[in-house]
Amino acid sequence: MNDRRQMREGRREATEVKDPGGETVTLTVPSHPKYLYVVRSALYPIARSAGFSKQDTRKIVLAVDEACSNVIKHAYEGDHAKTIALTVTVNGGGIQIRIKDSGKKVDAAKIAPRRLEDIRPGGLGTHFMFTIFDTVEFDTSGERGTILTLVKKKKQ
Repeated sequence: MNDRRQMREGRREATEVKDPGGETVTLTVPSHPKYLYVVRSALYPIARSAGFSKQDTRKIVLAVDEACSNVIKHAYEGDHAKTIALTVTVNGGGIQIRIKDSGKKVDAAKIAPRRLEDIRPGGLGTHFMFTIFDTVEFDTSGERGTILTLVKKKKQ
């Protein structure tokens, strides 16, 4: 694992993008794949206005879409009656995205991006997350669910 990326289970340590002038957007969507377009549609202009290139923005949106799909598939085991909560914080330093679910807790020790040479359906969500974001953290310290925190800093 690259030293600029972190994966922690349990209490989340502060690796937030901090800036007093930051802006936060919150969004809650049903845990059904048909609502992931809402996440993509909201996140794209936020990342672009934060100063990310079109290419980086598309990568950010793809990784978050994959993370939300994983929540639906693994944490909620396909239950579409739940919700996924996103909190997006933007400031001069970059973007922080928190994805919160109330489902089955993730076992962070078992999460690893699979090799791209291993051609088969699925399993690329974590690869995208770890490739695109500077920090990837899983917080399972709450009573239920997981909070996934993704941080991407702007290139200087």
